[in-house]
Amino acid sequence: MDCIFCRIASGTIPAEVVLDSPLSLAFRDLSPVAPTHVLVIPKRHIAHAGEIQPGDGDILADMLICARRVAEFDGLAESGYRLVFNVGDDAGNSVPHLHLHVIGGTPMGWPPFAQQ
Repeated sequence: MDCIFCRIASGTIPAEVVLDSPLSLAFRDLSPVAPTHVLVIPKRHIAHAGEIQPGDGDILADMLICARRVAEFDGLAESGYRLVFNVGDDAGNSVPHLHLHVIGGTPMGWPPFAQQ
């Protein structure tokens, strides 16, 4: 498959893996916007959140549980963290594979990623 995240999930492209579950994989972003910036992806290819189907609930639940565990592992559970799904080009979705950003480790303003 040509999808870079599918290749990371299959182990053919290396990544700094934080967590590996039967349905999801969490790994550190190569271009972090905060001290913690981890991507949680489903191991099954889904292009983006706009393509989620009713039967995908187990995948989404697993992704959210993985995100919480990443936040706990990185010490963010008490101070807070941001979870972000990007859908489409205007949102900055640069890889067409569903991924959840876990971002934290610094106070964050609004709008997201605004310069402080």
